[in-house]
Amino acid sequence: MMIGFEVVAAYAGVALLGAMSPGPDFALVSRFAALRGRPAGLGAAAGVAAGMAVNTVAAVVGVGAALAASPTVFRAITLAGAAYLCYLGVRSLLAARTTDTGALADGDSGTERDAGSGARSGSGRNDVRWAAFRQGLITNVLNPKSIVFLVALLPQFLTDRSTWADKSLLGVVTVLMVLLWFTAVSLAVGSFQAFFRRPAARRALHAATGLVLIALALVIVLTS
Repeated sequence: MMIGFEVVAAYAGVALLGAMSPGPDFALVSRFAALRGRPAGLGAAAGVAAGMAVNTVAAVVGVGAALAASPTVFRAITLAGAAYLCYLGVRSLLAARTTDTGALADGDSGTERDAGSGARSGSGRNDVRWAAFRQGLITNVLNPKSIVFLVALLPQFLTDRSTWADKSLLGVVTVLMVLLWFTAVSLAVGSFQAFFRRPAARRALHAATGLVLIALALVIVLTS
């Protein structure tokens, strides 16, 4: 028998709260939405959700438990994630100093003039969305703490008689809650894109995002 609606609803609420907790995913989605608009923000949100899907599958099939039980592997993945965040942070800080304030510090070659005039090609816009998706995916996959969180959370809503269908259902709910939250974030922050077209505002956002990402990387290293 499938788990009841009440259990699924309660799990969805907890999963949503987990998605809403501040972290690198929020910083990345907000940055893309602010600097490149809602489509780029939605691309980052989709990448974060895809990364959570990978982590959810790992937790459901038992890889998460093995990861949690192996401090060496766990720390190696954690340090890789921290290094990636630090890399993104440094790129953001460098972007804050460049005269081309349209650069996203992610390999995107678009410029502020392009963003303001709408002269970018469809291929360029797709490149930005793909860069956003890729960063969201990598950042989430290289965060083993999300897997450990799921390993600890899922058993609270499952029983010894729970089936793979039950686990899969909760896994889908997890991904949907993550996608829902970060879609909302990208739509909300994207509404301020006109403000962030100002060079000073863009430089300030690049600098703030870079410092936040580097700080998060340091916190991850010190607490892992």
